[in-house]
Amino acid sequence: MFGLINTAHAAESISVKLAPYVVGYVGAFPVTATMLTTWLAMSLLVGFAVWQQRRLQLIPSKIQSITEVLVGGAYDYVVETLESKTLAKKYFPVLMTIFLSLLVMNWVGLLPGVTSIGLYEGEGNGSQFTPLLYPPATDLNITIAFALVAVVVIQFAGIAALGAFKYGGKFINFSSPLAFAVGLIELVSEIGRIISFAFRLFGNIFAGKVLLTVAIFFAPFILPVPILAYEVFVGFIQAGVFAFLTLIFIKLAVAQPH
Repeated sequence: MFGLINTAHAAESISVKLAPYVVGYVGAFPVTATMLTTWLAMSLLVGFAVWQQRRLQLIPSKIQSITEVLVGGAYDYVVETLESKTLAKKYFPVLMTIFLSLLVMNWVGLLPGVTSIGLYEGEGNGSQFTPLLYPPATDLNITIAFALVAVVVIQFAGIAALGAFKYGGKFINFSSPLAFAVGLIELVSEIGRIISFAFRLFGNIFAGKVLLTVAIFFAPFILPVPILAYEVFVGFIQAGVFAFLTLIFIKLAVAQPH
């Protein structure tokens, strides 16, 4: 199991290592701090959706108006990109879910208390700190899971639009040696998207977490505030890029092969 742990709890040193914080076990299944943060983000999203649904009015409130403008604008953009309302209705919920999930996860990971509230094990210099919450995208398990979802949706879109044989012909084509080589390149590219999706998100959130930790360690009252503001922006951009690339790859998948 992979993930990023960035520890700066000891005043005399900073250490970074790959491995998620394990908070406890359910049977033999490890429950990590990044998993708990993901569940918290999901709970906030579901709670907001239920709360907003119960407050729907014909004359919308300010929050309802803002929500409608944002969701409506995003939907119109998906329709324009896919050039089909039918496709937009089918894939917009998935795209919006990916965007909102990543956005809330990235922003929750910046809240006060995340990484700093936890439990100490042991005593003295040998004690080890285990946070209860940790930024989800610093765990490769989380980013790979989102990447797999995105890639599966892309392949499903292609097969649903073109049929299994026609869509598979993009990757396995025996009409000529050149077409066969191009098809193999396309196949490798499709598989490579899993790595691209996962490591792009992981790398950017990982870098931001390391930067924040170093800033807090060396200049706790000066550097963290502007860096934190920048990371809020980065969290939004990374969620948007992930959803946008998924949208573009869906458009390519449903296009007729040439």
